[in-house]
Amino acid sequence: MSILVTRPEPAAEELVTRLRRQGRTAWSMPLIEFTPGTGLSQLPEQLAALQPGDLVMLLSQHAVHYAQPALARAGVSWPASLNYYAIGRSTALALHAVSGLNVVWPHEQEISEVLIQLPALQQVSGKRALILRGNGGRELLAETLQQRGADIQFIECYQRSAKIYQGAIEGRRWRDRGITTVVVTSGEMLQQIYSLFPAVDREEWLLHCRLVVVSERLATRARELGWHDIVVAENANNDALLRALQ
Repeated sequence: MSILVTRPEPAAEELVTRLRRQGRTAWSMPLIEFTPGTGLSQLPEQLAALQPGDLVMLLSQHAVHYAQPALARAGVSWPASLNYYAIGRSTALALHAVSGLNVVWPHEQEISEVLIQLPALQQVSGKRALILRGNGGRELLAETLQQRGADIQFIECYQRSAKIYQGAIEGRRWRDRGITTVVVTSGEMLQQIYSLFPAVDREEWLLHCRLVVVSERLATRARELGWHDIVVAENANNDALLRALQ
């Protein structure tokens, strides 16, 4: 089994390195890259406007990566009086590492559907929720909290952009290297890799690969696109992906 990891750096190279240490054949082809978001300058003011007990939601460790330097430049710390929530373990650990604060995250699965089921998020009427995220993305979390009576504000901490590849060249490259398993960690990247390669590569190779995804939602979308051999990892972090790849 030869494995192609499409998640962004540095997580892609870390996963490839760990797979190779196990004696596996693995390569990386990150499909998206990150740059600072347009909302970082507003972050110190928006945090200061929150009241004790209000919510801060971090939807990616990239949000922490870009938010922390912005706060440091402004001479601002993460307020200890707020309630912090992260989409998953890696994001929670990233915030805890820079703030020392307690961060709540869903242990069952690192997706919005599970995050919004946390007991503490059922009664949020009258609270403000500051959501730190990238450009665009799913609205499920914000819409659900708003339905429960929370006042929602967004901060764009980073921007995602597609990396440019020549599909025909990459199709030949990965077919020649015998790729039989592809790791995809978001719906955006799933659509991107499907559209990247010429139709002949999709039909003869890509859709016959085993696809490792990180949620049932992604698995459903993958089936709609034509994949049949699909494995759902229990979470989106590299530990869970390694277990799924065993």
